[in-house]
Amino acid sequence: MFRSSDKRNGKQVAAISTMIAAGTKIRGDVRFEGGLHLDGAIEGSITADAQDAVLTMSEQGRVHGEVRVSNAVINGAVVGDLFVGERLELANGARIDGNVNYRVLEMAAGARVNGKMVYQGEAPRQLASPDAAGEMEDAEPARA
Repeated sequence: MFRSSDKRNGKQVAAISTMIAAGTKIRGDVRFEGGLHLDGAIEGSITADAQDAVLTMSEQGRVHGEVRVSNAVINGAVVGDLFVGERLELANGARIDGNVNYRVLEMAAGARVNGKMVYQGEAPRQLASPDAAGEMEDAEPARA
C-alpha cells in the first residue's frame, strides 16, 4: 500500500503517503499532494494539488463534500460531486450521490452512482489557420 510509486494507465501516480484511519472524522476541507488513503470520514471538500496525486477510499471511507483529484480509487461513499482529471476506479462497494466527472473510468459490478456521469475529454486542439495551411502546400514534400 505504501509503495514509492505506482503506474496507472501508463502514467506515474504518487504513492500513498497519508492515511486517515477508521474512526477519524475531519470537519473541514482537505488539500493534499501525493497519495491519500481514507478509512475515516471527511465533512468538507477534498482537493489534490499535484497532477500525479491519488485518493484511495476503503469501504469504510466516507466523504460529504466535493472531491477534486487527478486519480481516484473509490470503494466507500461520497455525497457530493466528484471531479477526476485522469483515472477513476469505482470498486464494487462505491456509493456516489452526486455527479461524476471523469476522463478514464473503470466501474465494477455493484458500484452505484446516483447522479450524472460526465465524460471530460481532452481540451479541443487549435487547428491551423487557412494561411498556415497555404504555407504548408508551398513547402517541399517529405522524402522517404
